[in-house]
Amino acid sequence: MERIHEDQPRKKVTCYLLYCISTAVIGSLQFGYNTGVINAPEQKLRRFFQNVSMERYGEPFSPDSNTMVWSFAVAIFSVGGMIGSFSVGAMVNKFGRRKSMLLANILAIVGGLLMGFSSLSRSFEMVIAGRFVIGVFCGLCTGLTPMYVGEISPTELRGAFGTLHQLGVVIGILVFGLEFLLGSEDLWPLLLALTILPALLQTALLPFCVESPRYLLISLNQEEDAHKALVRLRGSEDVSTDLQEMKEEAMKMALEKKVTIVELFRSRAYRQPLVIAIVLQLSQQLSGINAVFYYSTGIFETAGVAEPIYATIGAGVVNTVFTVVSLFLVERAGRRTLHLIGLGGMAVCALLMTISLSLVSSYQSLSYLAIVAVFGFVASFEMGPGPIPWFIVAELFSQGPRPAAMAVSGFSNWTANFVELCGGYVFIIFMVLLIFFFIFTYLRVPETKGRTFDEIAQGFAVAAVAASPKDGVGLPVPESKGSVPMFSLPPEKAGAP
Repeated sequence: MERIHEDQPRKKVTCYLLYCISTAVIGSLQFGYNTGVINAPEQKLRRFFQNVSMERYGEPFSPDSNTMVWSFAVAIFSVGGMIGSFSVGAMVNKFGRRKSMLLANILAIVGGLLMGFSSLSRSFEMVIAGRFVIGVFCGLCTGLTPMYVGEISPTELRGAFGTLHQLGVVIGILVFGLEFLLGSEDLWPLLLALTILPALLQTALLPFCVESPRYLLISLNQEEDAHKALVRLRGSEDVSTDLQEMKEEAMKMALEKKVTIVELFRSRAYRQPLVIAIVLQLSQQLSGINAVFYYSTGIFETAGVAEPIYATIGAGVVNTVFTVVSLFLVERAGRRTLHLIGLGGMAVCALLMTISLSLVSSYQSLSYLAIVAVFGFVASFEMGPGPIPWFIVAELFSQGPRPAAMAVSGFSNWTANFVELCGGYVFIIFMVLLIFFFIFTYLRVPETKGRTFDEIAQGFAVAAVAASPKDGVGLPVPESKGSVPMFSLPPEKAGAP
């Protein structure tokens, strides 16, 4: 039941499809790079703030004022991200997927220039403004990239290609290690402005990518252009199956108008997938992964590691390796299964981290357990909660509500990013949250592997009709022998082999 139409020949991966996906994923790399790059030159930026204050006012910032300016420069990135992610729906409906990515790069260039010339202009305000603009850009990327990749990918490879978004993010995080080359007192503005280069690269490559065939056919009703795009992506003239599936979805979409964010919350048909989308995004940000990465060096120091920086680098390598592992497993094991494995593994590792960090002063050998727990935590995150929430949201919704849903789920992710907790027992809190997310995923999240967008939407529609108004969020109640209706295929597909 999990595989779709086994009698059909498996679509091959063409060089052009890889070109389009790789070009889109440059936006993911940008997100990762700009998330981590600000932490590397922290002390140099703080000194820059002090020097500017001395030049302007004749005295440096007080320690509290300096910390406030620094914290604002860091936090404003997430504020921009929330605004950008919330704007995804309106942007793609007006400009389409490809043109939206092109326009977003304008923000990357503007933000990079502001930060790059901040030292020359002796203005710390330009650093803050640049971080805000870059945040808006990255917020757009977190919606535009998964949406475009999901819509141009063959159904049976949609999960694997969707994981490339997270792979781009973790590679971008690793790349900010360029601080070793550009982290001097004079060159740190170049480190922050380096984001301009991938923006220019993507701008040069995007015109040679096709627009999403689903957008062309379903949203613009341009069947001939959609057919041409599919032929280029699939490397074959026989794209009738893809076109037919899109036409069926288009006919259903013709019966309803475009869905706004307000209508997304009001409609009972969309509540169930919307709740799932939001909770999955929260399971990523509230899992504790940010605490591990932000405080990894401190965690290793507490654990008594002699050279904590190397252990931190090791965690980054594990982060990348297991993202690649997830890429190969997601179409075999399925989204739901990998997400459950990841959440369960993180919960166990969170408990181990709490025990080892609490007792390491008495039992020095527990420092090794702390390192293993951190590495296991990171590996489990990249098996499921890291990559899956980004692309499964695009799978849960049909063409009409998808842009609004991506905007809401992205906004939830960026908002949750504000939650920062610290302390020796913080991972107990994360463990409780992870157990909750595990239970929710087990009970409510359907498997989308090998199913078309239309089949997934039909499954939710059937569940919404079956649910009574008193159910609140419209989550279906198991009807018999532990089976949850939303996990099965729509009625007309249920008999498929």
